[in-house]
Amino acid sequence: MSTPSYLIRRVLQAVAVIVIVTIVVFGLLHALPGGPARGILGPQATAQQIARFNHEQGLDKSLPVQYFYYLGQLLHGDLGTSYTLNEPVSQLITERLPKTLVLTVLSALVGLVLAIPLGMWQAMRRNKPVDYVITTLSFIAYSTPVYFLGLILVLVFSQMLAWFPSQAPQGETLGQVLSDPQALVLPVVAGAASMVAVFSRYMRSATLENLSEDYVRTARAGGSRSHAILWRHVFRNSLTPVVAMLGYYVPVLFGGALVVEQLFNYPGMGLLFWTAAQSSDYPVLLGCVLVIAVATVVGTLLADIVQRIIDPRVKAGRA
Repeated sequence: MSTPSYLIRRVLQAVAVIVIVTIVVFGLLHALPGGPARGILGPQATAQQIARFNHEQGLDKSLPVQYFYYLGQLLHGDLGTSYTLNEPVSQLITERLPKTLVLTVLSALVGLVLAIPLGMWQAMRRNKPVDYVITTLSFIAYSTPVYFLGLILVLVFSQMLAWFPSQAPQGETLGQVLSDPQALVLPVVAGAASMVAVFSRYMRSATLENLSEDYVRTARAGGSRSHAILWRHVFRNSLTPVVAMLGYYVPVLFGGALVVEQLFNYPGMGLLFWTAAQSSDYPVLLGCVLVIAVATVVGTLLADIVQRIIDPRVKAGRA
């Protein structure tokens, strides 16, 4: 399949996935018991007050009617208005999304910078004591929940050693948040830990697989040094599964950011989502889920495109 046809097909698939996600999330949110009226008006609200709120917000209409009304708003770029903050959801997300992206991208960069050379180093020392130690630590890091790891980081590096503050940088603008890099260290480390564990394993496996290929044996027979073979040939081929996996890891990064933001009081979209979930603020919840779905689909699409570029076998349909 040619590249333009491939891109058109993948974009159409991405749009279909996003529409399905909005249908599923919309249905699940409205199936929750209680509804937003009780959460916003409080437990003392009367039945008449709840009925009036539901009528004003269109929540007394059938679910399909509500969904198509929401979809119509969405096509015009309107994500609705927050029930609790009384501000446009698009504005709330626009203010907080850049901060979440900064936290997510920094965590991903730190995770990749550590995981790729670590995985290759392990592969070169396969089945040696250092390989077993790092493998054990990777499994521990992967199985440790983000919130628990964050608490340990706060306890050790903030409370005991006093190296970093326990609270993430605060501020209305992205510049104010970035002006305190020391306060970003613990949230970024908490977000990057699981990524180091997962991607170092992928890099180790891919490197081992490539080291057993014929082209490596040919290069060795030709007198090439191990480090030259590793960085000139094995490194690029081993990146293919890692790049593919990176796109699928986007929802994990966003999910981790949600927990990290709550734990370190980071003023991003995760904290907004958490606050909205506590008050059943449907428009904000739907807006946040929509952004995460778009980021996941775009991340997967970019990963497929990059994989197609760096691995000719994918373009030829052999991998």
